[in-house]
Amino acid sequence: MSTAAPVLTPTIRALAWCLHLLIAGLLVLAAGRAVAVDRPHAGLIVAAAAAFGLTYAAGPFLPRIRRSRRAAAWWLAAVGAVWLLLLGLSPDAIWVAFPLYFLQLHLLPRRAGLTAVIATAAAAVAGFAAHAGSFTPAVAIGPALGAAVAVGVVWGYQALYRESEQRRQLIEELTATRADLARAQHTAGVLAERERLAREIHDTLAQGLSSIQLLLRAAERALPGRTDAAAGHVDAARQVAVDNLAEARRFVAALTPPALEGTTLAGALERLCTTTSARHRLTARFHLVGDTVPLSTAQEVALLRVAQSALANTVRHARATTAEVTLSRLSDHVALHVVDDGRGFDPERTSAPDADSGGFGLAAMRARMDTLGGTLAVESAPGHGTALTARLPLTQPTEPEGRP
Repeated sequence: MSTAAPVLTPTIRALAWCLHLLIAGLLVLAAGRAVAVDRPHAGLIVAAAAAFGLTYAAGPFLPRIRRSRRAAAWWLAAVGAVWLLLLGLSPDAIWVAFPLYFLQLHLLPRRAGLTAVIATAAAAVAGFAAHAGSFTPAVAIGPALGAAVAVGVVWGYQALYRESEQRRQLIEELTATRADLARAQHTAGVLAERERLAREIHDTLAQGLSSIQLLLRAAERALPGRTDAAAGHVDAARQVAVDNLAEARRFVAALTPPALEGTTLAGALERLCTTTSARHRLTARFHLVGDTVPLSTAQEVALLRVAQSALANTVRHARATTAEVTLSRLSDHVALHVVDDGRGFDPERTSAPDADSGGFGLAAMRARMDTLGGTLAVESAPGHGTALTARLPLTQPTEPEGRP
């Protein structure tokens, strides 16, 4: 209301202004009726209404009241004292009790607020009865009912607010847990990839370098007397170096696909279609639907490999004349479609033909998609061509990844 709400949301600010306007309207009503009907002590009533308004208006401008319940209680006591004075002068002041209920319930602790509301309702009943000259049950109904409504509304709102805070904290905890899990999974993936590369390097490059070292030492021992033997050792070392260079190039090629160097995935796919059309009896066309979207390196490599595999199978087995490669961005994922007009096959009875190089089979394509949380679907029928669809969720990498 007028002071320390836990969080000043637009709704709370709107309710506070409504309360301000309600109090202002009731004070104007009390002062206006005193003047209009020429009540006794009309001047005192107007002065008391003005004093109440000034005392109330001071609350929102006092920072201490926003931070301290004790200061808020003193301010409410001052407001209540001025209200009692106004109530003693005019029966119209009874209506001001209703917004006072909300202030007391909002600013004071739960038990103290309820006590203050009961005291205010009793004062309102007593004041109205004094002005009426008699007490009847009807006199008590209005203030008591208003107090009950105020207590129900405020306590209900506080319960909803606590529940909302609990849900917010739960969501924050779930978000933090999800982020921790994602980081743990990423770390595990990095460690697994490092372990795989370590095994590969140990079994190939490291062994080869050790062999070169041993051969060169043997050549050194054979010199200068046995030049033929030394030359043989050097030649063997050279061959091992050639093999190791080939292995190194294989690693580099696997980690950094040349087709993606210096270009985007869309550019690489377009170049793939152009190259395929130039080298084979197949017209391959590329289409980009929607805006380009930044993908992780692993996602770009996976989609490029799937396109290469699909076109390779089309060239080798489909006897197709055209193939359409489409890269499209949807609401929450990116999709690659490869459609040809070849002879097709029955996916239920026949496994999709694999290309002969690099393990570009359907199983390898599906494994790539599964690793990145995507899907691979193949639709085909004998004599009706083949449609392959690979989908990957749109995710942003948290840090640079190695290419598979």
